[in-house]
Amino acid sequence: MDRYDVAVIGAGFGGLAAALTAAEAGAKVALLEQLRYPGGCASTFTRRGARFESGATLFSGFGEGQLFAEWIERLRLPVTFQPLDPVIELRAPGFTLPIPPDRAAFVERVAALPDVPAERARAFFAEQRRVADALWSLFDDPSLLPPLSARAFARHLARAPRYLPLLRHVGRPLERMLRRHGLEGCAPLRTYLDAVCQITVQAGTREVEAPFALGAMDYCFRGTGHVHGGIGELAWALAHAAEARGAALRTSDRVKALTRTPEGWRVDARKGSLLADRVVANLTPHALRRVLGAEVGAHPRLDALAERVERGWGAAMLYLVLEPGAQLRPEAHHLELVVDPGAPFVEGNHLFASISGADEDRSESGGRTVTVSTHVPMERLRAAEDPGAYVARIQQRMREGLATRAPELAAAVREEMTASPRTFERFTGRDFGYVGGIPRRAGLGCYAGLWPRALLPDLWMVGDSVFPGQSTLATALGGVRTTHAMLPTHTPALLPAPAAG
Repeated sequence: MDRYDVAVIGAGFGGLAAALTAAEAGAKVALLEQLRYPGGCASTFTRRGARFESGATLFSGFGEGQLFAEWIERLRLPVTFQPLDPVIELRAPGFTLPIPPDRAAFVERVAALPDVPAERARAFFAEQRRVADALWSLFDDPSLLPPLSARAFARHLARAPRYLPLLRHVGRPLERMLRRHGLEGCAPLRTYLDAVCQITVQAGTREVEAPFALGAMDYCFRGTGHVHGGIGELAWALAHAAEARGAALRTSDRVKALTRTPEGWRVDARKGSLLADRVVANLTPHALRRVLGAEVGAHPRLDALAERVERGWGAAMLYLVLEPGAQLRPEAHHLELVVDPGAPFVEGNHLFASISGADEDRSESGGRTVTVSTHVPMERLRAAEDPGAYVARIQQRMREGLATRAPELAAAVREEMTASPRTFERFTGRDFGYVGGIPRRAGLGCYAGLWPRALLPDLWMVGDSVFPGQSTLATALGGVRTTHAMLPTHTPALLPAPAAG
């Protein structure tokens, strides 16, 4: 039986980052993925001869000095990142808001919207920026994320004044800040905030933990855009980069069981078993519990994570192929569509659409492809008398929303393929089709697990269910920092050089 220093289960971006980091550190690595392709939630798959993003979304971390940009440059990855302007176009009743990559220009666009008190909005965004700058500095310079070296700890002490703006918001919903600025009744601003928070930190303004929301509001201004050909291009490039550094890449190799033995962790998979000194599980809590053969109650930390995921979301999708020559902007672009701002931003009332570029050759017909997604409350889906009919109603509402808010898309549809949480489970390998990790609802529980620590001896978790979670960039950073904690004696130069101060 082959033996490895590290076995990584799951080639989502947390697992890809962990495998690449460990391989660059000189460890003998096996990367096992149950699907034929890497990426997990952030993958590009083929269906009926067309290539789609598994979920409609954008990707950050491509700005100068950020993790993905640094990997692309240093490892010479064959990946083309395309900045967008606007990054997203938000369409809602009464207004359209193109969100540019320049933050100052965006604030002025919001201030110019009807019924927005301009000076109060500017003051709100000035406070938001102070919080976002403090949080994004950790993503821009990952050496500041735990596990901390003595030097990093000293740098945090020196930067303590930058973190002070965070304190008044910890444990409180964003709604409180809106009230303080006299903006709780500002419908256009609230619509924008509910939209951006729902797609990033999975909760609306009335319940979302404020620091997470304030950081997420800078998403469009922090190296965010489009990967030519789909995010799967980056996933494959990272997988091959790990393989080139000695990692054994095993796709279509579903792990059936994970067992602790006196010799180490035994990993039983479809293509054979292996032994590993350490295991990184890029799995949902439910999947990890299953491969461990653990009953509920055996691992309280894992049970607590599973319960929090279950209070979150699945997704319903429409995968669209457009008519060749459809009259749209030629570049890839993203639309966020709100039907009724007064209703919850779920179940087809709020849509996110990712449209491929005209030059990407995504379908055999020559038409562009579109992924349209909406959140589905999983507790409601599980309680539905007829889950199929419930999802079908959501998908019909999605079609109606497209016809109302994006008629140019609706008119150009040549072929439609629907998807439910069950479909998402099949195309991403995520148990039950849960998406987006754990909703960041207000409370100190949002900050649990700030420090990487093993779930069991030499067994670690990465992904969007554990901190920092949520985005593709965040899960990749989690993979890097977890590997640094797991292999503390390895000191490779894997990250951008720390900035001064």
